[in-house]
Amino acid sequence: MSFHWGALIAAIASSLVGQVLLKAGAEGGTAQGVIEQLLRWQTVLGIGFYGAGALLYIMALRKIPMSVALPCTAASYAVIALIGWWFFQEPLGAQKIAAILLIIGGVALLATA
Repeated sequence: MSFHWGALIAAIASSLVGQVLLKAGAEGGTAQGVIEQLLRWQTVLGIGFYGAGALLYIMALRKIPMSVALPCTAASYAVIALIGWWFFQEPLGAQKIAAILLIIGGVALLATA
C-alpha cells in the first residue's frame, strides 16, 4: 500500500473518530448553549480529529484522483452506522443494512478501478 492510500485510510479513520466524539459531546441530559457545547472536551477533540482528517485527505489527494478518493470516504457512512448502532443504540434495520452493503460494494469497486 502506498503512502497516499495510507493517508486516505487514516483520513477516513480520523473523521470517524471525530464523528463519534461529536456525537458523545452532543449527548447529555442538560440543555446547553452553543458556547458550552463547543467547549465540551468531546466536541473540542472531535473538531481536532476532523481537522487532522482534512489534512490527511489533502495528502492523499496528491496522488489519488479525487474521483476515487472522495467516493472511498463513503466507507465511513457504513462504519458510522455500525458504530451508532453499537455505542449509541441507534436502530439498524434491514434497509440500513442493505444500504451499507451497497456502499461497501461501491467503494470496493471504485478502489480497484
